[in-house]
Amino acid sequence: MAALEKRSGLEWQELDKEHYLHPFTDYKELHEKKSRIITRADGVYIYDADGRKILDGMSGLWCVNAGYGRDELVDAAADQMRELPYYNSFFQCAHPPSIELARILQEVTPPHMNRVFFTGSGSESNDTIVRMVRRYWDLMDQPERHTIISRVNAYHGSTVAAASLGGMKSMHKQGGLPIPGIVHVDQPYWFDSDKSVSPDEFGLLAARSLEDKINELGANKVAAFIAEPIQGAGGVIMPPDTYWPEVQRICDEYGVLLISDEVITGFGRLGEWFGADYFGTHPDFMPFAKGVTSGYLPLGGVMISDRVAETLIDKGGEFHHGYTYSGHPASCAVAIANIKILQDEKLIERVKSDIGPYLQAGWKKLAEHPLVGEARMVGLMGALEIVADKNSLERFEEKQGVGTICRDFLVDNGLVMRAVGDTIVTAPPFVLSHEEADELVAIAWKCLDLTQAALQ
Repeated sequence: MAALEKRSGLEWQELDKEHYLHPFTDYKELHEKKSRIITRADGVYIYDADGRKILDGMSGLWCVNAGYGRDELVDAAADQMRELPYYNSFFQCAHPPSIELARILQEVTPPHMNRVFFTGSGSESNDTIVRMVRRYWDLMDQPERHTIISRVNAYHGSTVAAASLGGMKSMHKQGGLPIPGIVHVDQPYWFDSDKSVSPDEFGLLAARSLEDKINELGANKVAAFIAEPIQGAGGVIMPPDTYWPEVQRICDEYGVLLISDEVITGFGRLGEWFGADYFGTHPDFMPFAKGVTSGYLPLGGVMISDRVAETLIDKGGEFHHGYTYSGHPASCAVAIANIKILQDEKLIERVKSDIGPYLQAGWKKLAEHPLVGEARMVGLMGALEIVADKNSLERFEEKQGVGTICRDFLVDNGLVMRAVGDTIVTAPPFVLSHEEADELVAIAWKCLDLTQAALQ
């Protein structure tokens, strides 16, 4: 039996306006425009209250990797809720789903990572990182190693510590961020540079801004460096091939802990289990969330290297940190079932060898459009750079809001993609078919045409 009353789309919009404050939203603008009410979903499609079918080119919020309508995940949650809907992991307690998931995560993550700390989200995972990194150096009798280095335009969540780790100026303006002990260095965004050097040279320069900062602060003051393997909310920024090997060298040379933020890239988005696998890095921490349950229930966590975990265990005493819902049994049960789907259906292999290359080929053809300066994609994670001049790659003026114009055309024509400034990004579910990939590319081209016409 449905728990909700049946209401029209307009009724839902009015209730939403009166009672619901949305995340990352201009409330005045939303109240003038009204929300789009999503009522159901299946496969790679969502449906709104007016019955419109929309291809979800963003997997919800980078998370519905296994697609919508997965009865296996629903059943896993229901079965666990009937048996044990909740119990905490405090006070020396545990339950089978969290233990079993911890064991499974050890199998699919890099060999030097055998322990996990569970959270409820990516933001909570990165807050945990701040606490755990600093605790590690305290236990190593180096409490002065306190500063964490991140990157400009990075996104690591929206709680106070996670937003401080992120490098987005708009977030830092609200709430007096970043908190002390967090600094930022260059991002490896060649397309947004002056392009005076090759991508490979630029990758080395971007990585060496980390080394410069370490030397400026003093290596004995630097605790860790955190970065997304590919920057997601910043605009699907793919580092040049030279970047990550140089970052790994720098962290190794200066004894700086490396944090690979896998909240988006984890669980197959790049055609490997994790971004660290794709780029060949050896992180000390891997925060994750999103794809671990395909978004069906909230769950996050941090995979921790053996050298850090063993220090916390052998030298630690009580670690004064945790969450009510750490290792929630129903969320863990869903994650177990979700990982089984990824394995049994070989969805990560499919991203690497089948649907990934297929969509990439269509996506790259979009680079031929007069508005597109670059079309890039790894696995099922891509971006289009919209430009005013295809030859010079000059961008439109920010006030024109060209990316938003294109995004609105996309949704109106049955495709969800996201605008980050004038960069249009996509990250569809792994179950996307070839025909659905063709649909995605066709709608994208049509909406680029509509955007061009609107600008003229």
